[in-house]
Amino acid sequence: MPAKFGPAGNSESFSKKYKSTTDAPFYLKEMGLDAYEYQCGRGVKVSDATAAAIRQNAEECGITLSLHAPYFISLSSVEEEKRDNSINYILQSCDAASRIGAHRIVIHSGSCAKLSRDDALELAKDTLSRARKAAIEQGYEKIIFCPETMGKVNQLGNLSEVLSLCKLDDSFLPTIDFGHLNAREFGYIKGKAEYEKILNEIENALGSDRLKAFHSHFSKIMFTIPGGEKKHLTFDDNQGFGPDFEPLMEIVAKKNLSPTFICESAGTQAEDALAMKKCYQSSMQEG
Repeated sequence: MPAKFGPAGNSESFSKKYKSTTDAPFYLKEMGLDAYEYQCGRGVKVSDATAAAIRQNAEECGITLSLHAPYFISLSSVEEEKRDNSINYILQSCDAASRIGAHRIVIHSGSCAKLSRDDALELAKDTLSRARKAAIEQGYEKIIFCPETMGKVNQLGNLSEVLSLCKLDDSFLPTIDFGHLNAREFGYIKGKAEYEKILNEIENALGSDRLKAFHSHFSKIMFTIPGGEKKHLTFDDNQGFGPDFEPLMEIVAKKNLSPTFICESAGTQAEDALAMKKCYQSSMQEG
């Protein structure tokens, strides 16, 4: 199975031809893309009619769907009420994902605040475990939780922390946001060597099957020192901020991996996802 590529939400170019997000699958099929991440970052508000239309259109166009859970989820909050609310937001995301036909939900882990990273991680593990248990009880056992690597240094969600969260359940897949990893380590990813190291770490922690199928976000991201992520850029931004996608596409093709790459460029996410797909396909042909 080949890797899949698509945008997070809709590019600026989408609205020039279409009016409703329910039409996104048609737009993506025309472009030659095959994945789409529905955005619930500001809250889960998906009507049954919208969900049914997205599901039908995605199935018709061969578009694989995922869903981004609300940004305000905080698995590691010191306030029990916020952690309980986060479980509810995850369950709402499972419900919406189920209705639109998505199988993966992307989940932010929260911040460390005044806690040590270890203490914050233990809270996050407990919250995510309880969310998974509740999801199974409510019939959402087929929805895959995808904890995401985060871009700000004070956020929980470096690579090892996300892999620790994924070890909680054999069904969990990491969302490896390479732009975030690069930003939180101030331009760490220079080329193939760093990508290889990241992929090897995933395989060592979770095994070859989950490496093969991991979820991913990709974009160039401006960062500051010591804070990390500042803002998402486009592939055409030549401000010296990476990472570059080409070395990663070559490695994914060479290793015969099948991740889903969701591009989060600022306004050109579909176009940039297509650039990634073309590079990947070229690498597959060369291989």
